[in-house]
Amino acid sequence: MLDQTQASQTANRRIFHSKVDSIRPTYGFEDVSLAPGTSTIEPDDVDLTSELGGLPLAIPILASAMDAVVDVRLAGELARLGGLAVLNLEGVQARYDDPDAVLARIAAAADGEVHDLLAEAYAQPIREDLIARRIEELHAAGSRAAVAATPGAARRFGPFCAEHGADLFLVQSQVSSARHLATGYDPLSLEEFTRFMPIPVAVGNTTNAEAAFALMEQGAAAVFVGVGPGAACTTREVLGIGVPQVTAISDVAAARDAWYAESGQYVRVVADGGMRRGGELAKAIAAGADALMIGSPLARAEEAPGRGTNWGMAAPSPTLPRGTRIRVGTVGSLERILFGPAHVTDGSENLIGALRQSMAALGARTIGEMQQVEMVYAPSVQTEGKSWQRSR
Repeated sequence: MLDQTQASQTANRRIFHSKVDSIRPTYGFEDVSLAPGTSTIEPDDVDLTSELGGLPLAIPILASAMDAVVDVRLAGELARLGGLAVLNLEGVQARYDDPDAVLARIAAAADGEVHDLLAEAYAQPIREDLIARRIEELHAAGSRAAVAATPGAARRFGPFCAEHGADLFLVQSQVSSARHLATGYDPLSLEEFTRFMPIPVAVGNTTNAEAAFALMEQGAAAVFVGVGPGAACTTREVLGIGVPQVTAISDVAAARDAWYAESGQYVRVVADGGMRRGGELAKAIAAGADALMIGSPLARAEEAPGRGTNWGMAAPSPTLPRGTRIRVGTVGSLERILFGPAHVTDGSENLIGALRQSMAALGARTIGEMQQVEMVYAPSVQTEGKSWQRSR
C-alpha cells in the first residue's frame, strides 16, 4: 500500500483531460451589444444595398424558404420593397395546384392534430410542372426566382429549375458540409453541382468556419449560417445541435474573409434565423453577415400564406420532426413590418428603420462598415435598468 507521500506524487503525475475544460465560449444575440464609436451619420445617408449570387438587393432581407412565409404573392411584394423571397421546392407550392386550401387546413388544425396533417400534406409527390409554373409566376409577380431544395432533391430539380428560368438555387439542409459520407447512395457532389449549374448556387446551413471555407472552395455563391435558431425550429431540442448565432456568423465571416484574401472572390454570408427585432438584425450584420434571412417575423404579414402561423421545413417529417407549428399572429402588411410605421415598441416592426437607425448611430454608412463596428460582451444589456418593462 502506498503511503500518503507516494500517493500524492503518483496523483501529481497524472493529467486528466475533461471535455468541459476546453469548452469554447459562444455568444448569441442577447449576450452582446454594439458599442458606439467616434462618429455618427444621418440615417438617410445609410446605404443598405447588398447582393446575393449576382442578384442586387435594395435591402439585405431574404424571406425564408418556408411554406407559411413564401408564396408568389409575398415574393412579389418583397421584391417591390427591395428584398428577395426564396421558394421551398419541397413544399406545398410544388405539390398542389391550389396550395392555399392545404395551408388553410394546417393553420386551422388543433395542436394535437397538426403533425399528422403536415405529414399527410407533404406525402403528395412533387410535380415538375408546378415547379415550372411557380418560377414563371414569380417572374410575372416582379420577383427573381430564388428556389431551395435539400441536397437529395437538388440533384433532381436543380438542372430543371435552371432550364426553366430560375435565377438562384439554394441547396439547404439541416447541416451542410463539404464532404457528406453515405454507404447506401451516391451523395450530391457540391463541386460538380456548382460547376454544371448555369445559375448561382448558394449553400446552407453551417456554423463552422472550416466547413464554410470548403463550401466556398467548391463554388458556393453564398453560405447560409444557422443551425436551430429559428422560432419554429426544434433541431436544438431534438438533436442537441447548434451554435449561438453571433459566434456562428462571426466564424463563417472569418472563413469568407480568408477565402477572399486567397482567391479574390467575395462570397456573401447570410445569417439565417433567430432574428426577431431590429437590434438583432443590426447585431447579425455587425457579426459579419452580408444579408439576413428571416422567417417568423415575415410570417406575421398580411401577405404571408401561413395565416398567422409558421412551421419549420423539417416539421412534416413523419418519423422525426425537427420543427413545430407556432402561432405568430397577423400584425399588418409586409411593408409595415419592414418599413413601419411601427405600432409597437418592442422593435418587431419597422425592422429596416431600426437597422438604418442603428447603423447611423454607429457611424456605419454601408453594410461593410457595419461589419467593422465594435461588439462587446454584455449579458446585462437586456435587463440593466429595465425592471419596469418586464411586465410589458
